[in-house]
Amino acid sequence: MKTVIWGLLIPFIGTAAGSACVFFLKKDLRAGVQRALTGFAAGVMVAASIWSLIVPAIEQSADKGRWAFLPAFIGFWLGILFLLLLDHIIPHLHRSIDHVDQTEGPKVKLNRTLMMVLAVTLHNIPEGMAVGVVYAGLLSASASITAGGALALALGIAIQNFPEGAIISMPLFAEGKSKPKSFWLGVLSGAVEPVFGGITVLVASLVVPAMPYLLSFAAGAMLYVVVEELIPEMSSGEHSNIGVIFFAVGFSIMMALDVALG
Repeated sequence: MKTVIWGLLIPFIGTAAGSACVFFLKKDLRAGVQRALTGFAAGVMVAASIWSLIVPAIEQSADKGRWAFLPAFIGFWLGILFLLLLDHIIPHLHRSIDHVDQTEGPKVKLNRTLMMVLAVTLHNIPEGMAVGVVYAGLLSASASITAGGALALALGIAIQNFPEGAIISMPLFAEGKSKPKSFWLGVLSGAVEPVFGGITVLVASLVVPAMPYLLSFAAGAMLYVVVEELIPEMSSGEHSNIGVIFFAVGFSIMMALDVALG
């Protein structure tokens, strides 16, 4: 059980470490740096969705023969539709920013940053669920999920959470918040991950036969976030190829972690 608890906390630690950058860096992150970090995060999430979630989901359904893909297919679409519903309930970041007049002053900019906190918090939910369902699979002694594979997913998400924490805390400080308050707002954006991860472990352990659906559900939710939020952000403005390059870096690192530790 200690392994599971630490696994759920590792991504949260990544967010907290990134938020702590506000104590060491004097200026806000440049747009190019933010695009690079966002691209890196997107690459990690795509690789994690494939190797840590969708592939194990299909492997666990191998007894269905040619229909082994079906639970993963259904779960994937349920994850997409779940995030689509959330997107309608809580508008995501870039839709709100598009309607902000950038000349209206610090108050508007601060509200925009708080919307960023909300958006990051929202997309941390499927990440927490992804870690939770993988560790639930580990607890159920699933042959498709190893301790190394679960750790690789937790580490991969922690790596991509680090820049997210910095992307929140640094702009908050630049727009008038104190360093401690900026730090804690960044930390709180990641607090939903261990909470939803723990809930998912409890629920998934009660419905082990549904594990392939839950794994692919988490993958669908994460990929929705990548396409809806991260790719538009990493491609905005000039020199968008920076985001693409770091997407590839994040993807390859997460792929290597999953294979090496799995």
